Amino acid sequence: MKPERANTVREKMVNSKQDNTLKGALISVLLVGAFILISWFIVFGIFISR
Repeated sequence: MKPERANTVREKMVNSKQDNTLKGALISVLLVGAFILISWFIVFGIFISR
């Protein structure tokens, strides 16, 4: 029974690492999206002001 428990602990460690990686990826995507959106509004503002 101990090997099964060891595998469960190992799987939990791997899953938690994957969750952290996915959270980091989500934050990165949101930051890039915000940058693109802000850039688009700045360029649009310049276009409208001319």
